[in-house]
Amino acid sequence: MAGGWSKVARRIRVPLGFVFAVFYLWLARPSAGYLALSLVLVMPGLWLRGYASGYVKKNAEVTMTGPYAYTRNPLYLGSMLIAFGFALAARSPAIAILLVVLFAVIYVPVIRSEEAFLRSKFSGYTAYAMQVPRLIPRPRSRMALASDDGGFSGALYRKHREYNALIGAVAIYAALILKLCSGRWDLNFFRW
Repeated sequence: MAGGWSKVARRIRVPLGFVFAVFYLWLARPSAGYLALSLVLVMPGLWLRGYASGYVKKNAEVTMTGPYAYTRNPLYLGSMLIAFGFALAARSPAIAILLVVLFAVIYVPVIRSEEAFLRSKFSGYTAYAMQVPRLIPRPRSRMALASDDGGFSGALYRKHREYNALIGAVAIYAALILKLCSGRWDLNFFRW
């Protein structure tokens, strides 16, 4: 059943994100201060996703350079930073709780399924997984110390269309700002 759910989770994670965005915008209660504070998580998340996408060669090799020398899942870590940054911007405990549940129910099985695939396809994955943490980076991982960086590829970044994350973030911030400003042109705009 776990294998079955991971397939379902992989298929529904993107459409579920759009459904969640509607729910998110409905529940969000942004303020200028929290919008600004959210950038502390959203900007590094966008950077990490973009940086990681310039290294990964999906289904062709185990990427062990760049951010992959510190965490096996920098794209998911970037997504989590972005999501929790937007939860902060929304000022809604319900959104934060729902995000934790969604990550546990959707991303944990997806990550495990991807790891099983990589173990079966690439003989070096198990050794790599023993040296590099699954999600939370280890600043001085043995892999990073021994890594030949390999270099960021703008072509890979464009191939993976990672710029869509930036476009999506800008759109969400625009919607939050519109929600914040609708009918509120007084000093309450600047309250935390």
